Amino acid sequence: MMSRPIALIDKLRQERRLSAGEFIELLNTLDEPSRQYLFRQASEVRRQVYGTDVYLRGLIEFTNYCRNNCYYCGIRRGNSAVQRYRLTPQEILACCEQGYRLGIRSFVLQGGEDAANSDAYLVELVHAIKTSYPDCAVTLSVGERSQDSYRALFAAGADRYLLRHETANEAHYALLHPSSMSWEHRRRCIEQLKQIGYQVGCGFMVGSPGQTMAHLAEDLLYIRSLEPHMVGIGPFIPQQDTPFAQQPAGSVELTLTLLAVIRLLVPDVLLPATTALGTLCANGRERGLLAGANVVMPNISPAYARANYLLYDNKLNSGSEAVEGYHELLRSIEGIGYHAVSSRGDCLRR
Repeated sequence: MMSRPIALIDKLRQERRLSAGEFIELLNTLDEPSRQYLFRQASEVRRQVYGTDVYLRGLIEFTNYCRNNCYYCGIRRGNSAVQRYRLTPQEILACCEQGYRLGIRSFVLQGGEDAANSDAYLVELVHAIKTSYPDCAVTLSVGERSQDSYRALFAAGADRYLLRHETANEAHYALLHPSSMSWEHRRRCIEQLKQIGYQVGCGFMVGSPGQTMAHLAEDLLYIRSLEPHMVGIGPFIPQQDTPFAQQPAGSVELTLTLLAVIRLLVPDVLLPATTALGTLCANGRERGLLAGANVVMPNISPAYARANYLLYDNKLNSGSEAVEGYHELLRSIEGIGYHAVSSRGDCLRR
């Protein structure tokens, strides 16, 4: 007789949806055999849509200044222990040049919500990258901005925008952020980005303080309704200079489970195996790919920037996570039967 978790996995693969109660039941009742079955189903779907290709994103952490005070983040405004920096446009373009020589055709500009990142500055920066590397995609991850700003950056050539929703539950959002930040505004920004025409990414931390299985079910329902082009999830990892310094880290196993669930929920989604997975588990990135992920993001920022962009404790910024270990990264991907490709790596659904 088919077990209940396997019946739910089959339903999710066939129908691409479950109810909130069914998601909660699935997450609470998975045993190891049904978890492995889930991973096999997600891997099959991933191979049907994207084959064995793994898309590379050159991550450029170009500023760690931030106006926000999110309780979980190491570069929060109130953290006086951070050594702040901003890369110059010349340094950013040098990162792109180095990444391009390695075969990377997609660059991610990630930073805090820095007041120095005016529309004019970012428009010029995006234009410069797209002019120098017209066959490459540019993803922005620079937080909440005005709709006019999003439009200007899209017109300048930005292709994608990653803005994690953090949680689909309003009360949980308030637990993770100061009152100056609005759950409703965050969701409105994501909707605006999608309406403008970006390939849009949302996401959340797994195991963040106060998170319940019911919250995760809400996240999954939100992702199903939004149908984003990208979803970025990784385990919560505490940072020593934040209010959540003493909170436990999130679960690697639950993160892998959710990667597989999201692959079945949105089969053509771009799904990274994140640095946070590799931080908590030596082979976390590879396990993420085997669970349904199809994107990795080697860090091509200068070493001094990587060392100071500490969103959480013990964040990997060397070895195969960084530009110096790029060929080691390629070997590790090949070692599990996948192939890193030199392409923009767009979502198949435009």
